[in-house]
Parts: sequence; structure tokens; C-alpha cells
Amino acid sequence: MIEEFKKKLKMQLENGLPGDLAHCIMMPTARDKNMILPTFHTPPVKSAVLILFYQHEQGHLEFPLIQRPAYNGAHSAQIGFPGGKAEPGDLNTDDTALREAKEEIGIDPAQVEVVGHLSDLIIAVSNFVVTPVIGFMAHKPRFIPDPGEVDEIIQAKLTDIVDPALRREGAVVVRGKYNLQTPYFHIDNRVVWGATAMMLSELSILVEKSGLFASTYNYNK
Repeated sequence: MIEEFKKKLKMQLENGLPGDLAHCIMMPTARDKNMILPTFHTPPVKSAVLILFYQHEQGHLEFPLIQRPAYNGAHSAQIGFPGGKAEPGDLNTDDTALREAKEEIGIDPAQVEVVGHLSDLIIAVSNFVVTPVIGFMAHKPRFIPDPGEVDEIIQAKLTDIVDPALRREGAVVVRGKYNLQTPYFHIDNRVVWGATAMMLSELSILVEKSGLFASTYNYNK
């Protein structure tokens, strides 16, 4: 199954990406008028995340999400993909994503086959521009989380992002005081929202176009 999906997804990645049209579907809406985004006077910092697919022993396809530790910052305790900002030694965005995945959850870069990228996404609250890198492993990895970077690893099923029952909307609290009304994915009883949900939205469209799974979600509503 994983080889069939890899082939079909690679074809979709090469045929063009929905980009902003997909991102807007899961974009949060500010509900608190007092919430002001920080202003930056420098170009966005280049960064990358790894969306890593592997096949579970029971046959279904999965990818890891991580929950960040609580800290005094923009992404405290949020759920996302392993990844981070580019370092001087990185050759490209693939290098960044693979290095970060190794540091954060113990993924061996030599065992990952990179097949393409989703659209870049600017994270306004932290001034990052993120490239989602798509990779595959031939087997389920043995995760080794870095406790300083990762509170928990969530093994999400690929079917979670094409199941319309798992797309919901509700309020989240940002920075402990601001309320945002936002669409989100309900994955493993967690709220996956913001930039991660926007990336998953684009991925879900490509998965549906691949024909691997049937989906009844209306992307035009």
C-alpha cells in the first residue's frame, strides 16, 4: 500500500499544488480584537518540517506529529510536525527537515526517501517561512524523542485527514489570554490547528486527488 501511495502522491506533487486555496480552508480567524500580531523588520526565517509516512504493522499509513513542551513562546504546547529553522550547515530545505527530525524524534535521515514538498507557508506570529518536506520510510521508525523539544509523539493515521467527521471548528486560547475561532483536525482526541492544519489541508487535497481514499469533504464550502 505504501508504494502505491508514494507513487500517486509523487504524481500529484509534480502536477501543481493548491497552495493558498488549501491553506485558507483551515486558517484561524481572530476573535479577540485585542490580539495584535508582532511586527518584524527582517525577512522571514527559512525553516522546514518533515511529513514522514510509514506503514503500520496493521497495514494502515501513519505520520508522526509532535506536541511541543509548554514554554514562554509563540508555539508553546502546540501540535506540529518535527522541524525547525535552517542552520548554516544545511544544504537545502530537505537537509533542514531531516536534521531536525533526527534531533527531535530520532529519525535516521539515511532511511528517509524525500519525494517532494508542499507549498511554503509564512508563520506570521514567529516570522518563519516553512517548507513542508514529504518523506517515506520503508518501515515504522523507532522514535527517540528529545525531551527538551518534544512532550509527546502522536502517530496520526493518513485517513484522519480525509475523514470529514474529524474536521471541526472551535475556540482555542493563544498565549494564555487570546481566543481564536478556528477550524481544526480532531486527531487522536487532540486539536490540530493553525499552520499544521493548513499544511494538512493541502496534503488532504492531494491525497483525495490521488484516488487512494474516498472523501466526502466539500473543499468549496
